[in-house]
Parts: sequence; C-alpha cells; structure tokens
Amino acid sequence: MPDPVRSLALRVNGVPLTVAPGTTVAAAIMMAGAPARRSVSGEPRGPLCGMGICFECRATVDGTPHQRSCQILCAEGMDVRTS
Repeated sequence: MPDPVRSLALRVNGVPLTVAPGTTVAAAIMMAGAPARRSVSGEPRGPLCGMGICFECRATVDGTPHQRSCQILCAEGMDVRTS
C-alpha cells in the first residue's frame, strides 16, 4: 500500500502539482484542470475509457509524445504537456 504521507511533485503544462503516489497522469491532468489534448477542431479532449483503448488521453510525458496518460503512474519530477 502506498505511503499516504508521501507526495510526488510534477508539472502539468508548466504548472507545479503535488499528487499522491499511485496517481495516474490522466488524473493529475484532470486535477490541474487541463484537457488531455485538443481535437483537430480545437475542442478539449480527455480520458474516455480509462484503460488505454481509446487514446483520447494522449499527452507528452517527459518529452515522449502520444503517451496514454491513463496507463502511466506519476513520478517525481515528471513533466506532462497536453498542448
């Protein structure tokens, strides 16, 4: 079971955020109030299935684009970009 006292610091679109261990990147993006990505017409998109099938939650994680954020756990110092 994760240590409930410890927290992880990361950045979502350059904004600092602190989350509990075991938090997915998709949840961190939602906590930061950012859409996971924008559609081709500019509409905000976000997690739909939550299990890596729909690809609606894609984000750039530590410089690697098109990562399924619902399948990645947050790590200390992680840099997440949704735009």
